[in-house]
Amino acid sequence: MGSVEDGCTVYYDGACPLCSREIAHYQARAGADSIRWVDVARADAGALGADLERDAALARLHVRDADGRLVSGAAAFAAIWRRLPAYAWLARLASPPPVQWLLEGGYRGFLAVRRLWRPAPSALPAAVLADLRTDHAGETGAVEIYRGILAVTRDPALRAFATRHLATERSHLAQIEVWLAPVHRSRLLFLWRPAGWLTGALPALCGPRAVYATIHAVETFVDRHYAGQVARLDGQPNLAPLRDLLEGCRRDEVAHRDEAAPSAAAAPGAVLRTWARVVGAGSAAAVRVCRRL
Repeated sequence: MGSVEDGCTVYYDGACPLCSREIAHYQARAGADSIRWVDVARADAGALGADLERDAALARLHVRDADGRLVSGAAAFAAIWRRLPAYAWLARLASPPPVQWLLEGGYRGFLAVRRLWRPAPSALPAAVLADLRTDHAGETGAVEIYRGILAVTRDPALRAFATRHLATERSHLAQIEVWLAPVHRSRLLFLWRPAGWLTGALPALCGPRAVYATIHAVETFVDRHYAGQVARLDGQPNLAPLRDLLEGCRRDEVAHRDEAAPSAAAAPGAVLRTWARVVGAGSAAAVRVCRRL
């Protein structure tokens, strides 16, 4: 029997109920212990590899083989079937290109309708919609924070930091927009965008330590913010996919905070400490406003 080390890695959307049930079926089959199963909705930001973005991994099933080659869609299912003795016949059946094309067409059809398995935004409780409105506004601002940093800094390490985290925040924003219809989004996005940009650009003018202190302050607040929402969704099975999405976002933000922490701790000066407190207080005030507007 194979081991995880010589097997493959499956990346799936654990926030999709139908996807989760199918993966659970495969996980119960002989041979499943040779596969590493990664729930993208819960995975940390660095768990996917440099060549797989979270939004892409949530959009389609992906499999990485033992040689590091990444495939998706119907080809990913075939890769799983080849590792499971009970499905070896299906893997052989799926091998000819014409069959692969048919399977891929069917998979794309499934992707077009799978959002029907998520509760419609209009069916969400008012309190959940208010929480999501703050999340959407916050992720909009987070995207702009990193855009502001990149617009100002020329420091290579800081640019790499901001580029990685910008991709993660854009993925969070796209996922939340699936749940929150435009009519329920904050009417003050025209303010949150420039506020976020300035929150990134101003410390970038002062250097990397100021940026890392800012990110640490923002993400410390966001960790608590998401944790509160996740706790409120516990015990609501119909909203388990949303709960898992928010917990995945929280883990990413904690990873951002922890990456910034060493430099933030080394950042001296009362001015910078005051700035970090202002950023945290401003984030809290923005959340209070967004719950209503």
